[in-house]
Amino acid sequence: MKAINQFLLENDILIKDNPCVSVDYTLHFESLLEAIKKDESHFESSMSKEGEISVELENINFYPKSKIQLKTAAMYIVESKATGDCALITYSGDSFQFENSVILDSSLQVFPMEWENLIHLKNITQEDDSNVTIFPKATPHLKNTSLGIGARFTTLHWPAVAWSMSTLNLELTANQNSIPRELVFDVDEMLNDNLADVPFPFIGGTVPEGHQGQSVNGMTYGSIITYLKLGFHQNKIAYGFNADHQPIGGRFDKTETELVEGSLFASYITYDLSPELANHEIIEDDAKLEEKFNAIVDQEIFAGIKDKLSSLNLSMNEKQLKQLITYITPAMEKMLKRDALYTEIRNKKFTTEVGQSFVKELSIDELPGQTTSETLTACLAMSELMGVSFDFVAPNIGFQKNFPYPDNVELREKVSVLYTIAEKFGVSFGFHSGSGKSAENYTVVGEVTKGNLEIKTSGRYTYEMGVALSKSSNEFDQKLWKDWYEFTKELALDGAFSSNEVQKNFAIEFIQKSFETENKSSEGIFADKDSLKTALDTLSASPDHMHWFEYNFLYVLAAEGSTKQLGNHLKPGYDQRKRFYAISEEGKLLFAKGIASYIIFLAETTGISNSETIANAKEKLSNIDNFDTLLAQVL
Repeated sequence: MKAINQFLLENDILIKDNPCVSVDYTLHFESLLEAIKKDESHFESSMSKEGEISVELENINFYPKSKIQLKTAAMYIVESKATGDCALITYSGDSFQFENSVILDSSLQVFPMEWENLIHLKNITQEDDSNVTIFPKATPHLKNTSLGIGARFTTLHWPAVAWSMSTLNLELTANQNSIPRELVFDVDEMLNDNLADVPFPFIGGTVPEGHQGQSVNGMTYGSIITYLKLGFHQNKIAYGFNADHQPIGGRFDKTETELVEGSLFASYITYDLSPELANHEIIEDDAKLEEKFNAIVDQEIFAGIKDKLSSLNLSMNEKQLKQLITYITPAMEKMLKRDALYTEIRNKKFTTEVGQSFVKELSIDELPGQTTSETLTACLAMSELMGVSFDFVAPNIGFQKNFPYPDNVELREKVSVLYTIAEKFGVSFGFHSGSGKSAENYTVVGEVTKGNLEIKTSGRYTYEMGVALSKSSNEFDQKLWKDWYEFTKELALDGAFSSNEVQKNFAIEFIQKSFETENKSSEGIFADKDSLKTALDTLSASPDHMHWFEYNFLYVLAAEGSTKQLGNHLKPGYDQRKRFYAISEEGKLLFAKGIASYIIFLAETTGISNSETIANAKEKLSNIDNFDTLLAQVL
């Protein structure tokens, strides 16, 4: 048994109420087999109930819509009601090469949902049909246009994302997370307490990597299993998985192999140069610049960059261009190496061209200052000359997380100038920090880019959970919401009187914005800690309060809900995480409708869906009054 599975079982951390931690979706195959044997006599009748999502037997949930047709073989997902462990089953006499598979006396073949078997399943399904949509794919559409649907704390958003894609008939990047900041990149490193600490200046400290609790492998498996259960694959709508902000260089050189292996199923990689850039500085001294430039910069590539700038009627001061290229060369060289590793592992593990293909994004929003036409041209030209072509580029256009851009005329002009450059390279425009912009902002960027864009939206979906819990009439949901809000209030209160000036200033700003939201004055409330607590206690808990919005993601893995035990990857942290997976059906419905509504809003305002489709989706969503109805409408 894998060490991670043993750890989870020993601590009663089960897939049914704490999913996506292990690299597998079967933690204890022997127990699952026993449950299957007890209910197997009902399987054939369950297969005929194609209109139902789940047929509940005594020990097993059978998922008729999960049907995978492989020539003469029909395969289905079954799940232990006690643990959530899943297996793939078939009565076909065909031979399949799944590891640790079992054939029962009845000729039922049972395949455990282990990581190695997921690789094999992808290969045999894509060899059989290159258009199959069970797994994340890099389609022509997703290489040009998408919405990046991320979530910073649970996997509960996936049913709503599947409903939205199905209803809008729209391919989306339906699974997106930053690795290793948000997802555990290696579960063995987690068990050995080797996860690095990530600085969060606004809390004046650090939180371990993987602060969501789930692993990148588990996230991969969980999304695929969820969409299979709902029958989403039968819609033949492709979806993507973005391994976002894949860190290049810096301290991540030593974990490069694990990062590449964990992101195997990602159909979309974002190359984040910032870790390596942090190790270098723009050189001002002329002599030192010339020495470094001659030592590390390929002169043919530099000449090619100058030629490209000239062909676009752009020019850059010779020194400034040398400074830029000297500064980014170490990171770009490491990007080239990483790109080769991503390609190599896919070619090694996957047997089809469609399975090996992946979308690429170059993130340059970490470079100093807002991105200019010259900088964008230089970076894209350098990439091409090094042999790497990107599908998306993410410049810095001055977007702030969760704030609308204040001037739409300025935004239109800024994006127009940069998109003209991107278009020359055949590259779409990636908008990072895309949540919380105005309808007008989204319309502007959609029009200017002609829909060749991706809006990345992660923080919004945590917000929608807060909205859902705050509106739910369920007692458990209300308790979770109130505890969650109090947690963020405590972080804000402590932060406002921290000796760390950065933490203090952030906390004060967050609190002031919360009071502005309620049209209340914050004057005098920071006199002392008691005064501030009294003032904060006058606010009714709201997900619109900025201090809640900014601190909320830290709650999911806070042991015992404590502000002093953040990012706990042991039993207490996962017990805390379990609370979110226990919310009521009412809470799940409110959450799902909030997510779907926001995706529809984005599709409408960016113009990537037509008005008739949008109108139909809005009406359909408004008529859903229970969670099961939403699930049933996915297929």
